Amino acid sequence: MTKFGELISVQKPVLIDFYTDWTPAENALETLRNVAAALGDKANVIKIDIKKNEALADSLHVKGNPTFMIYKNGEMKWRQTGVQDANTLIGLVLQYL
Repeated sequence: MTKFGELISVQKPVLIDFYTDWTPAENALETLRNVAAALGDKANVIKIDIKKNEALADSLHVKGNPTFMIYKNGEMKWRQTGVQDANTLIGLVLQYL
C-alpha cells in the first residue's frame, strides 16, 4: 500500500473509509462509488481495510466500523464513525475544496 502520508498530503480533499468485511454496512460500496462519481477529480475517495492495515488503524485510533475521515494538505479536517449516506459525505467533502 502507498504510504499513508503520501495519500493525505495532497491539496484536494481525501475521503477515507476505514472498513472491515466482518461488519457489512448496507450498500457501503455503492455509497462510496456514488460519492466518487459525484466528486470526480475534485477529491480522492479511498477505502482502507482495517484488518489489512492494523498498525495504521491503531495509530489513528480507529475503533469503529466504518470510520470516515477527510484530510486536506496532510491535516485531518473531519472524522465520524458510523454509516453515512452519499449526500452527507459529498456535502462534507465539498466544504474543503
